Amino acid sequence: MNPLFEAARELQTVCEGQAWQFCFIGGVAVQRWGQPRFTADADLTLITGFGREESFVDHLLLHFRPRRPDAVQFALRNRVLLIENSAGIPLDVALGAIAFEIATARRATPFVFPTGHSLLTCSAEDLIVHKCFAGRDQDWLDVGTVLARQQGKLDLELIRRELKPLAELKEAPEIVDRLEGMIAKWHR
Repeated sequence: MNPLFEAARELQTVCEGQAWQFCFIGGVAVQRWGQPRFTADADLTLITGFGREESFVDHLLLHFRPRRPDAVQFALRNRVLLIENSAGIPLDVALGAIAFEIATARRATPFVFPTGHSLLTCSAEDLIVHKCFAGRDQDWLDVGTVLARQQGKLDLELIRRELKPLAELKEAPEIVDRLEGMIAKWHR
């Protein structure tokens, strides 16, 4: 039994029970599309839209413990709910509302991991966009592993189409340039 995948499955079960749109992103999705690596938490995008976030947060807090005393206020301010399951496994729930997040949830597909857990994960293309936008060192390493492992299988135009407006929103066009350099290395 893998406690992280158990926690992810528990979160997925709550989301499915409410017929919510969602998908796993981050380290769990990297396990599917890139080089499997250790990850201490499970990241999920939950489509809440704008203005209804609190009802989603309140429902999740009926099933999971908050990781900070001001969890509701933090979630509404930062659009991420930090919770944990009863075993103390961290779960980060992004409160999604923008077009890219909605499209990510729609493009998500189930995947059975070697642990036997079936989880709804984002596509490899959407994972790359998420990772590029986050832009931490580990994120760029993850982008490299996905590009290498999925060589010849990626919809590069979709990645470019989704990433460009996000990079503009972040006022960081260098994100696109960095990704293009990596694509040139792996997808000649």
